[in-house]
Amino acid sequence: MRLTVFWERMTDHFGPGYADTFARDHVMSELGGRTVHEALDAGWAAKDVWRVVCAVMNIPGERR
Repeated sequence: MRLTVFWERMTDHFGPGYADTFARDHVMSELGGRTVHEALDAGWAAKDVWRVVCAVMNIPGERR
Protein backbone atom coordinates (compact mmCIF):
# COMPACT_ATOMS: atom_id res chain seq x y z
CA MET A 1 0.00 0.00 0.00
CA ARG A 2 1.31 3.42 -0.92
CA LEU A 3 1.42 6.11 1.73
CA THR A 4 -0.99 8.21 -0.31
CA VAL A 5 -3.57 5.41 -0.15
CA PHE A 6 -2.93 4.98 3.56
CA TRP A 7 -3.55 8.68 4.26
CA GLU A 8 -6.65 8.66 2.02
CA ARG A 9 -8.06 5.81 4.09
CA MET A 10 -7.17 7.54 7.35
CA THR A 11 -8.89 10.72 6.14
CA ASP A 12 -11.93 8.80 4.88
CA HIS A 13 -12.36 7.09 8.23
CA PHE A 14 -11.38 9.78 10.74
CA GLY A 15 -12.10 12.91 8.71
CA PRO A 16 -9.67 15.51 7.43
CA GLY A 17 -9.45 17.33 10.75
CA TYR A 18 -8.82 14.31 12.97
CA ALA A 19 -6.78 11.83 10.88
CA ASP A 20 -3.44 13.52 11.53
CA THR A 21 -4.28 14.22 15.17
CA PHE A 22 -5.10 10.55 15.72
CA ALA A 23 -1.92 9.50 13.88
CA ARG A 24 0.20 11.88 15.95
CA ASP A 25 -1.32 11.33 19.40
CA HIS A 26 -2.80 7.82 19.70
CA VAL A 27 -0.19 5.37 21.02
CA MET A 28 -0.92 1.72 20.24
CA SER A 29 0.71 -1.23 21.94
CA GLU A 30 0.18 -3.20 18.70
CA LEU A 31 2.63 -0.80 17.06
CA GLY A 32 5.21 -1.40 19.77
CA GLY A 33 4.01 1.51 21.87
CA ARG A 34 4.20 3.89 18.92
CA THR A 35 1.88 6.30 17.20
CA VAL A 36 1.05 5.89 13.51
CA HIS A 37 3.62 8.54 12.57
CA GLU A 38 6.29 6.91 14.74
CA ALA A 39 5.58 3.45 13.31
CA LEU A 40 5.81 4.71 9.73
CA ASP A 41 9.01 6.61 10.56
CA ALA A 42 10.44 3.42 12.13
CA GLY A 43 9.94 1.56 8.86
CA TRP A 44 6.62 -0.18 9.35
CA ALA A 45 4.83 -0.85 6.07
CA ALA A 46 1.77 1.34 5.55
CA LYS A 47 -0.45 -1.72 4.99
CA ASP A 48 0.64 -3.19 8.34
CA VAL A 49 -0.01 0.07 10.16
CA TRP A 50 -3.44 0.30 8.48
CA ARG A 51 -4.27 -3.25 9.61
CA VAL A 52 -3.38 -2.32 13.19
CA VAL A 53 -5.49 0.85 13.03
CA CYS A 54 -8.41 -1.20 11.67
CA ALA A 55 -8.11 -3.79 14.41
CA VAL A 56 -7.69 -1.29 17.25
CA MET A 57 -10.46 1.02 16.08
CA ASN A 58 -12.83 -1.77 14.96
CA ILE A 59 -13.02 -0.53 11.39
CA PRO A 60 -15.45 -2.79 9.51
CA GLY A 61 -13.97 -5.28 7.07
CA GLU A 62 -15.44 -3.62 4.00
CA ARG A 63 -13.52 -0.43 4.81
CA ARG A 64 -10.21 -2.26 5.19
